[in-house]
Amino acid sequence: MHALATRLRRLPPSCGPVRLIGIDGHAGSGKTTFAERLAAALDDAPVLHLDDIATHAELFDWTGRLLTQVIEPFDRGETARFLPYDWRARSFGAPRPLPPAPVVLVEGVGAGRRALRPYLARLLWLEVPNEEAWTRGRSRDGEEQREFWARWVAAERRHFAEDPSRPYADLLVRQRPEGYEVLPGPAGTSGSTLFLTHGNGPSAVC
Repeated sequence: MHALATRLRRLPPSCGPVRLIGIDGHAGSGKTTFAERLAAALDDAPVLHLDDIATHAELFDWTGRLLTQVIEPFDRGETARFLPYDWRARSFGAPRPLPPAPVVLVEGVGAGRRALRPYLARLLWLEVPNEEAWTRGRSRDGEEQREFWARWVAAERRHFAEDPSRPYADLLVRQRPEGYEVLPGPAGTSGSTLFLTHGNGPSAVC
């Protein structure tokens, strides 16, 4: 993981002083767990979870809010302040600061969307087939979220049909029993494979 972190630190800034790294993939593919481990290797780099930006009414129609609350302040070298969405209360919480650190991770379905790619230093894609990822997610969330998942799957299919991320990924991340394997993505350049071990921790299913 530290080898990947070193590569990312060496990139030129992509959004003001920030190297913004997108981590995309199907729901349930392990983006949150991977982002947390990569952030730790980056000396606790800030992580923006797109679950905090999306809402029940706007599963994918949140681009304007992200640009206004996060991207534009970063582009000016300022601390971003976004309103995190509470999925239980179905309302926005108090403003949360997000500093323009040297590297900031943005993880979630749609992190590599067309409107965000110009601001990304790198786009990583969690390489898990959609049906496998969705099965993981359903198992994680339980029966009480069954109706939400039915709605989510339909919305995610529409989103990636209209605005795919994977073809623009610089790196593909695959989970192996011994760790993560990182390969050049469709938009990346050729290079050596990185195996990024993470010990005996739990499987990435977020």
